[in-house]
Amino acid sequence: MTNVAVILAGGMGTRVGGNTPKQLLPLSDGRSVLEHSVDAFEAASCIDEIVIVMHPEWMKEAEELCRRNTWRKVRQIIAGGSERWESSWHAIQAFSGQLSDISLWLHDAARPFVSQRILADVAKALETHAAVTVGVPVTDTLYKVRRDDVRGTKEVETIPSRADFMRAQTPQAFHLDVLKEAFERALAQGQVAVTDDVGIVQAYMPEQSIFIVSGEEANRKITYAEDL
Repeated sequence: MTNVAVILAGGMGTRVGGNTPKQLLPLSDGRSVLEHSVDAFEAASCIDEIVIVMHPEWMKEAEELCRRNTWRKVRQIIAGGSERWESSWHAIQAFSGQLSDISLWLHDAARPFVSQRILADVAKALETHAAVTVGVPVTDTLYKVRRDDVRGTKEVETIPSRADFMRAQTPQAFHLDVLKEAFERALAQGQVAVTDDVGIVQAYMPEQSIFIVSGEEANRKITYAEDL
């Protein structure tokens, strides 16, 4: 099976602040968040190709990063959509003529610290599962809240068991034909109201089981300026 890593760098990262997308901001070593993310998949023996999905206004910057680095696996840079699911759909369409024997790995560019262990475990899981995600146990107490939209307040309704929940990470990997079918079902209904690719498969292809690989706390997502 050909494993294709799709680095989703199409967002603007407004919660970080400033005018530059967070995936192009430098970490402490001077290399950008995006470079670290691509580096991880470039180094993974289980990954055959890399595709970068970039915000249309920052395509030239992504091209410059590719020129500066010695990445051998980056095959193309494609424009992202206005929402995450649109960026994933653009990547799916780029391979729509090659459905057999391809797995697509969707990874947030804002998770630059994904480990080689996680990537190896995802590749192993794809040998026996058509849909694989990464998750870590919830360690904080969770509140299910009751909202009062009139007063603009929230109250604790129930406190569910943490054992029933995990926090989602990426990559999320799928046999391409499964992911494409789930997206087509979603689009046929006229809207996609989920936040990631596992959500689309779970909502629109409920018959498909989704295997969870153990993630790591280090595989965190850069969201705010202090995360940098």
